[in-house]
Amino acid sequence: MPIQRNRCYVCDKGVAFGNNRSHANNSTRRTWKPNLQVARILIEGKATKIKVCTRCLNAGKIQRAPRGTAAAV
Repeated sequence: MPIQRNRCYVCDKGVAFGNNRSHANNSTRRTWKPNLQVARILIEGKATKIKVCTRCLNAGKIQRAPRGTAAAV
């Protein structure tokens, strides 16, 4: 599976959309991007790079690959 843009591999958290609101109640579109980090994990015995949100990393929902294992080509 290739690395997706702005989407967590574990919880599928993505970009959220909404409005900026000024004091005059004018609205302009804005985005909230998830805090994603690239992590190397073992998938079927191969080290693969994925994007994971920091909430899933801190919760221990993934197990990082040990250093020294070759990345999948």
